[in-house]
Amino acid sequence: MLADARTVCPSIQAVSADLAGDLAFLEKLAVWAQRWGPWSALDTPDGVIVDVTAVAHLFGGEADLIADAEAAFRARGLAVRTAIAPTAGAAWALAHYGPTASIVDGTTPEQIQRALADLPVASLRLDTDVLTVLRRLGLKTLGQLSGVMDTSVAGSDATGEQGAASGRDALQRRFRNRKSPAANPLIRLDQLLGRVPEPLLPIIPQAIPMVQRRLMEPIRHRSLLDKVVEDLAHDMARELEGQGKGARRLELALWRVDAEVIMRSLELAAATREAAHITRLFAAKLDDVEAGFGIETVRLRASWSEPLVTCQSDIEDAAQRHGTSLSACVDRLSVRLGAHAVRRPVPRASHLPERAQSWQGPLEPQPTSQTTFEFQARPLKLLDRAEKIAVLYASPDGFPQRFRWRERVREVVRVEGPERIAPEWWREKSTVRLRDYYRIEDTSGQRYWIYRHGIAGDGRGGLPEWYLQGLCA
Repeated sequence: MLADARTVCPSIQAVSADLAGDLAFLEKLAVWAQRWGPWSALDTPDGVIVDVTAVAHLFGGEADLIADAEAAFRARGLAVRTAIAPTAGAAWALAHYGPTASIVDGTTPEQIQRALADLPVASLRLDTDVLTVLRRLGLKTLGQLSGVMDTSVAGSDATGEQGAASGRDALQRRFRNRKSPAANPLIRLDQLLGRVPEPLLPIIPQAIPMVQRRLMEPIRHRSLLDKVVEDLAHDMARELEGQGKGARRLELALWRVDAEVIMRSLELAAATREAAHITRLFAAKLDDVEAGFGIETVRLRASWSEPLVTCQSDIEDAAQRHGTSLSACVDRLSVRLGAHAVRRPVPRASHLPERAQSWQGPLEPQPTSQTTFEFQARPLKLLDRAEKIAVLYASPDGFPQRFRWRERVREVVRVEGPERIAPEWWREKSTVRLRDYYRIEDTSGQRYWIYRHGIAGDGRGGLPEWYLQGLCA
């Protein structure tokens, strides 16, 4: 613990971890590292993979390429371990467990295997429990693991061949059901030797649209701030139009003279680059801004943008210009009521009434995987949660003749049903009971939607319970 460490070494310095900041720095580093190759990928938590295929001759060879990379990192105060290998797994293994500035000569699996035979099995990027199993089996290096897996390394006598085959079969039986590469040394070894491809996700640099104004004199009045925001909105519209995109999330930053930064964000229901619409929405978010001694810099950034075609229909263009389109209406309601106040119900693939719908953004497309079912007629009003009712008299396995709900006794005069709904066995436990739904009417003409939870003698609990879940028209 930190307290114990400070007791042993009082001069120790402790710094809180910043995982998000480390990841952001690694992403920037991966983009910067593309100076040595056409694309790069993250190797979290502390590595970058760069594709240098057919690139080394531009730097005078692979050794000169590594020397150039190490010099560039050293000039920025970063310690780095580098390696060049035919596969990403082999390069990772050498960079972490091999000598620095290692280069693998040859591209065949046999050549890679010989070059990496002395590295520990931890260089396969395996989970801790898998490494423990391999060590207990006496497999500590890649050469030992390859010897067990490769039939060509078995001894010439029959005993050696049988021992190698049995060891290989034992490993295959132990790890054959593990699909994750980090949990299966067989997959990792094949990836390292180039027998199985390893998918990598390249880092693609994207320029975030951003415009700003550095004011000659600090401003303190709201009218001047609105004018600056309007100018920035027009600049942002031109920037987005040049990239063929529309903004979904906008961030407005105001720098005051006293070095305080005021942030206002805006998330839109649909991609847009209409300057007037952006200005109108931000106007509602600047009422509580305190200018203090003045605002000297204003910056507008589109942190989330989506492709937006240049040509739209005439009707939609006219609606956008007048601020009457559906997306504009949703944006104005969201700014006034809150980001999560405007939602629409969508059907879900579930037989249970309380799970048959969910809420999502007003303009978000409905998931294609969610198919709806054909139900019997449902009541127009469902309670937020089914309320338990006290049944005073009920026929066996039938509907109640009289029940009490909210301190009132109702006499049942008409009944329709039952509609049986079975539990969702793929979600629920095996002890969940069936439901029998009834549409009933009392003496006053009020109609209810009730259900009996369970059947007498079903072995899943005591006596059935009754609930009221909805009111019928």
